[in-house]
Amino acid sequence: MQTTNFSQFNLPSILCRKTTSSRRLSPVLAVASPTITSPSRHQVTHSMPPEKLEIFRSLEPWVSENILPFLKPVEKCWQPIEFLPDPSQGPEQFEEEVRALRQRVLGLSDEYFVMLVGNMLTEDALPTYQTMINTLDGVRDETGSSPCPWAIWTRAWTAEENRHGDLLRTYLYLSGRVDMLMVDKTLQYLIGAGVDIRLENNPYLGFVYTSFQERATCSSHGNMARLATQGGDPMLARMCGAIAADEKRHEHAYTRIVDKLLEVDPNATMLAIAHMMKMKIVMPMHLMYDGQDPNIFEHFSSIIERQGIYTSRHYAEILEFFITRWELEKLQGLSGEARRAQDYVCRLPLRVRKLENRVKKIEPRQVKFSWIFNKQVNA
Repeated sequence: MQTTNFSQFNLPSILCRKTTSSRRLSPVLAVASPTITSPSRHQVTHSMPPEKLEIFRSLEPWVSENILPFLKPVEKCWQPIEFLPDPSQGPEQFEEEVRALRQRVLGLSDEYFVMLVGNMLTEDALPTYQTMINTLDGVRDETGSSPCPWAIWTRAWTAEENRHGDLLRTYLYLSGRVDMLMVDKTLQYLIGAGVDIRLENNPYLGFVYTSFQERATCSSHGNMARLATQGGDPMLARMCGAIAADEKRHEHAYTRIVDKLLEVDPNATMLAIAHMMKMKIVMPMHLMYDGQDPNIFEHFSSIIERQGIYTSRHYAEILEFFITRWELEKLQGLSGEARRAQDYVCRLPLRVRKLENRVKKIEPRQVKFSWIFNKQVNA
């Protein structure tokens, strides 16, 4: 696993300030991962043998019975407006609620808003993720409204996830703490760049990745909720907690899919888990760009690491969780290649933790922030 480089850097200015000039501030961006792996220029596609497609077709009734129930009916889902100032209450009440929100944000640090923007952009880049899932052989939505259970899951999962970005974006907009023009530009760059997770159109790889990623984002949003409480914004803490709960539920679904794949095809699934771990789990924001800083992902990743939102320790804990959850050490009857993959994965958390301990011994240089931040947001 690649570790965060704590070398000194200049952080782009992303927070709003008063200025007499009409010139806009530097771009805004952030992420929810401490690591980055540069995408390979050579992309492998359709690596799954054709005979494996039948396995996923045969699992469609199982998906209907065991995965679709993880979705919530729309009427039972929370909606962003439930956490935000409601304009339907009339202008005076709405303005009062906005003023209260802006008062609460004064207790939150500059770094917190960097990370919150990053979480928002991760969620708001949803079109990229749905597109990615719909590249997977055997489980894609062939028509855009396919009745296939795999496709129903992907569309409904997307609909549930869509609320996350909407909620965080509106909160950031009302807070007055960030330059929303730069947020919007960065998001457009991000969606346009896409994501290169190197899944090879292979659903074995895809569902290992989504299991890992949902658990990682649950951890990130949960940690942001904790810091929001400490910073004096209990409503923001509730928002982050509600998002984390969705991510946890989605994690359960994807984890159960891998459970089933280990049951019906343990060799291919064990190889897929090891393959993803060897490549390292790339975070969805790894192609981040703000139009100016080509290293912005590394910069914001360092903030996430230092603030303890998502670190190499979390990475190791997620690995350990899935090794236990999928009972990987107990798998029997594997092929020679799959046994070697099993041994690699089960030993990996110890290697990651040793690397983490070595990194902790390195004294980080002081980071100089280049932005000018005005905490006195107009109430």
